[in-house]
Amino acid sequence: MSAHRPEVGDRFRRFRDRLAAPDPRRATPSGHDAATSGAPADATTGLTPRNGSGNGSGRQAGTVEPDSRRPRRRGGRRGGGEELRVPEATFTSYYGRPILKAPVWKWDIAAYLFTGGLAAGSSLLAAGGQLTGQPVLRRAGRVTALAAVSASAVFLIRDLGRPERFHHMLRVAKPTSPMSVGTWILTVFGPAAGVAAVAEAAGWLPRRGPLGLVGRALPPVGHAAGLVAAATAPALATYTGVLLADTAVPSWHEAYPELPVIFAGSALASGAAVGLLAAPPAQAGPARRMAVAGAALELFGAHRVETRLGLLSEPYRSGRPGRLLRAARLLTVAGAAGALLGRRSRAAGALAGAALLGASVATRFGIFYGGVASARDPRYTVVPQRERVNAARTGADPAAD
Repeated sequence: MSAHRPEVGDRFRRFRDRLAAPDPRRATPSGHDAATSGAPADATTGLTPRNGSGNGSGRQAGTVEPDSRRPRRRGGRRGGGEELRVPEATFTSYYGRPILKAPVWKWDIAAYLFTGGLAAGSSLLAAGGQLTGQPVLRRAGRVTALAAVSASAVFLIRDLGRPERFHHMLRVAKPTSPMSVGTWILTVFGPAAGVAAVAEAAGWLPRRGPLGLVGRALPPVGHAAGLVAAATAPALATYTGVLLADTAVPSWHEAYPELPVIFAGSALASGAAVGLLAAPPAQAGPARRMAVAGAALELFGAHRVETRLGLLSEPYRSGRPGRLLRAARLLTVAGAAGALLGRRSRAAGALAGAALLGASVATRFGIFYGGVASARDPRYTVVPQRERVNAARTGADPAAD
């Protein structure tokens, strides 16, 4: 083994000499290192040295720059070699396909949103007519509430596919699920609205015999049922907004503070429209006040949705959703103005009521199709996520941009 020791020592000395010798590829004609002399591009690699006075940075060779965005180089301890630049990520998804699965709901769910709000607003109108002694408003509100909630049940069952699925949803009560809560709201509201509407037929029953007894019992029972329906109406009007915001659809999920406000205002406006269509001007005072309050809430919420969400407001301003929401805004303003200015004209009140009903339909369908459009485009999923990540790194507020 001792015979091999001189050979090992010779190898070590040659390796040490190579490390100590200057790199001929990085030497300039004057013998200085190109990284600190400001020399032009290296003839071997064709690259200009990164550090030193040659690029105007004022840093000495070998200093570490804190800017992580600078391109890195491969090879050489002093920054030589080819540049490695990572391209900026884009918002496109895999082969441009949607990242989220678009909602499978069809137009019948948008119609369900409208009829549920109409039922809630009409029951509130009926309760107002009951408490203020306006029988025309009470009757119109109760009948419309029953018709609207029945249509809601049809649309919902049509979407579920089989009627027994609605029954299966009643097996559990899950407060954290908007769908479960909404099912129980409908279960309470529907029978109460039905009893209140049936009570309006008490005047048609004979005054004697068993039917007369039923006719005398119906009005107080109908009054109690009408108040129960009115107490449940705010939850019925707003839970659908919570249901949409609870999904992963970007433009619905991010609008969680505004959707219940929009749906509440739309429900009030549509209920007021029933009163303006049914009652003479002298008895339509509660309906006019409801119309103004509902229009204000709906316009405020729609404006927030179209301006506050940044990129996610775009689906509500473009395409079919944009056209629907612009039409809804014009109809809402026209309906509220007609309700205020047409106090003495039955025709003006009817036109105002028709405008408010049309606005409610356009609002529900516009919100529905806006969310569907945001789920189909991957940009509305990726870009907001990237903004939130960048904001978390820098400590900025992404909502302020």
